[in-house]
Amino acid sequence: MDVHSEKDEVILLFDKYTMDSRRLQASFKRAGCKYIAAVIEDDGFLPESVMSVYGYFMEDVRGNQSNAKGQMHINEAEVLEKDISEDHRRYRARGKMIYVREGHKRRVKTVNWYDDSSIIFTSDHYNSHGALYARTIYDESGKKIKKFWFSSGGLAIIAEDYTTGMILLNEGEGVKSFQEKLDLVLYFFKKTGFERRRIFYNSLSMPFFVSNRLGDYGKRDVLFWQEPVKDKIPWNMQMILKGKARRTAAVMVQRRTSYERLIELGADADIVQGLGMIYRFQRENGHKPEALICTNSENVEHCREIVSELPDMHFHIAALTVMSPKLMSVGEYENVTLYPAAGKKAVCELFKQCDYYLDINHMKEIVSAVYQAFLHNHLIFAFEETAHNRDYVAKERIYSVSNWEGMVEDIRVIMRNEKLMERCLKRQREEAMAEDRGVYARMVEAVYVKS
Repeated sequence: MDVHSEKDEVILLFDKYTMDSRRLQASFKRAGCKYIAAVIEDDGFLPESVMSVYGYFMEDVRGNQSNAKGQMHINEAEVLEKDISEDHRRYRARGKMIYVREGHKRRVKTVNWYDDSSIIFTSDHYNSHGALYARTIYDESGKKIKKFWFSSGGLAIIAEDYTTGMILLNEGEGVKSFQEKLDLVLYFFKKTGFERRRIFYNSLSMPFFVSNRLGDYGKRDVLFWQEPVKDKIPWNMQMILKGKARRTAAVMVQRRTSYERLIELGADADIVQGLGMIYRFQRENGHKPEALICTNSENVEHCREIVSELPDMHFHIAALTVMSPKLMSVGEYENVTLYPAAGKKAVCELFKQCDYYLDINHMKEIVSAVYQAFLHNHLIFAFEETAHNRDYVAKERIYSVSNWEGMVEDIRVIMRNEKLMERCLKRQREEAMAEDRGVYARMVEAVYVKS
C-alpha cells in the first residue's frame, strides 16, 4: 500500500476493528469516499483493506529482514526464550485453543498455556495465515506483564511492557523506545505522513488522544460517536464542544437515541450532527404475510395468542438448538412452521422468504436477527421487554407486553395495505438513520471547507 498517495484524503482511525468500525468503513466505501483505514489494536485477523499500527512496523522491517537479523535482539526476547523452555520442563503441557470462525472454517486465534495450578503463563497469538505473530507473558498470578510481536522470521519487532507501559521498537538498524503506546501511534502517523491528513475516528480513547496530540493542521478531524449516552456528555467530547480539541471540528452521532440524548444534554447542534450508516439492503419487501421469529429460548412472548389471532399470517419459528416441548407445541397451529436445530444456511433462506420480523423472544438474540431483518427489509415488531436492538426498530413498532393486542391489530391493518407497509418501512429506515452516499460525500466536503 502506498501510504503517501495523495488520492487517499481521509484516515479512518479505529481503536479496535469492531462491528461498528467495519460498518463505518463500509459506508465510506459505498459512498465512494477516498480513505485509508487503520486500526491500533491488531488481532491478526484484519481484512486486507485495513492496515494496523503494529502491522506497519512489522512489514517495514520484513522488507529488510535479511539485514535486520542478527543486528538487534531485544533483551526481553532472549529472556523469553529461556523462560519458555524452563516452563515446558517444569510444567506438564496443558493448553486451551481459542478459535475464530471464517465462514464454515475454524481457525486457531490463540493458544493459552497453563501451569499445574491452572494459572495461565503464556498466550501464543496466530494470525489469519496461521503464523505465530505475537506472544503474551503472564506473571505467577496470571496477570499480563509483557507482549512481543514477531516478524515472519521469528525476530522480535515490538516489545510492550504492561507494567511500565514502555514499548521497544526494532527498526532494523536500531531500537527505538516509547514511554507509552500513544507515543508509538504518534510515531506511526508522522512516519507515514498521515498526520497531515484529516482523521475520522470512532473512539474517545486512544484515537482522540492521537488527534489531539498531532500537529495543528486546522480543525477538520471528525469523531464518529457509535455508543450510548448516559446522564452526562463524555468529558473528552465536552472538550470538542468547547472548542478545546486541537483538530476535531465535528461529532457525527450514528445512533438516533444517542443523538437525541446529546441534544437534550445541551450539546451544540452545529457541532453534533446525526449521521447514520449506508446499508446494503439485501432485498425489497414483497408484502407477503410471512413472519420470522428466531429464538433459542422457549419463552416467546404471547406467541400462541399472536399466532391464533393472525391466521392469515404464516409464522416461521427458527432455532439453532433443539426446541423444548413448550415451543414445539406451537407447531400445532396450521399457520406455524418450526425449524428446530436449523443451520445458518436455512435461517438465511428464511430471511429472504419472510417480510415481517417479530423480536418477541426472551433471552439472547441469535444470528444478529434484528439487524439481518432490517437488511432484508422486514417490517420489525418488538416488545419493550424483549427488544434486542432498538436501533433498527421504529419507536411506534415497540409495544409493552400488556399491549400485545395492539401489536396484533397493527400487523393486521398493515397486512391489508401495501402503501401503509411502504410508509412503515420508510419510517423504520429513517429511525435507523440509513443514509445515501450523497450525505457522506457532502459531510466530507463540509469538513474540508471548514479547514
